[in-house]
Amino acid sequence: MREPILQVEDLSGGYGSRTVVRQVSFSVQKGEWLSIVGPNGSGKSTVLRLLSRVLIPQAGRVYLGGRDLHAQLTPKQVARQLSLLPQQPRIPAGLTVRQLVSLGRSPHQPWWAWQLTPADRQRVEWALEQAGLGSLALRRVETLSGGERQRAFLALALVQEPQVLLLDEPTTFLDLRHQLELLELLQRLKQEQGLTVVTVLHDLNLAIRYSEQIALLGSGQMQALGSPLAVLTPSRVRQVFGLEVEWISTPVGPQLCPLRSTAPAAARLLSLPVSGC
Repeated sequence: MREPILQVEDLSGGYGSRTVVRQVSFSVQKGEWLSIVGPNGSGKSTVLRLLSRVLIPQAGRVYLGGRDLHAQLTPKQVARQLSLLPQQPRIPAGLTVRQLVSLGRSPHQPWWAWQLTPADRQRVEWALEQAGLGSLALRRVETLSGGERQRAFLALALVQEPQVLLLDEPTTFLDLRHQLELLELLQRLKQEQGLTVVTVLHDLNLAIRYSEQIALLGSGQMQALGSPLAVLTPSRVRQVFGLEVEWISTPVGPQLCPLRSTAPAAARLLSLPVSGC
């Protein structure tokens, strides 16, 4: 059996003395797409921060390419293999889109290099084109719309040439068309380049449509791990999300149809994790 490119063993962590996720374990093979889903506050984003060295685990291990992410790899070595697109990236003042994306070549440059090589510049232009930003390359990042900024930071992540791409709610600021375009782009890169994708997704049907594996979190712990059909059973969705659903057939494959909320009235004010059928 192949060694997974990303392996998580009994991972626990959080913020200061507060533990948010406890004993989370899963593995992802090269070229596979895993989506982490769960209700608000279940620890999804915390898991991504632990996987990307933003947070130090309180317990457990993360292995990237068979090596301990925190103990055996330097930040630069990690950046050559793994990229993170956070939910709300910090927007640097004064940089154009092209300048922002160019920063992603830093892990591949020796410390004394101050300019991009022709190969680096070619990769930057490729990333801009993939994200649909060729016409916006000279715009300042702070002048972009929310969706345009999201695509600019996606291009920044792609230009690193990662083997593993982590994305925290990448569709949050995008309209439906751009949501599908972004996820279709990731699907194509996964198929053509063997990119491994780990996403936190709020919309269960988008997770079902694009992922081979689903990791379902609830109260900071793994509730189920496996294929979308095996994990997101109606009884489990009712238990974890407080939502009655039914599987239906659609032109894009099986999807969940939300029927009614079973959650307390206050929780119904939150957006549903399943798009309508």
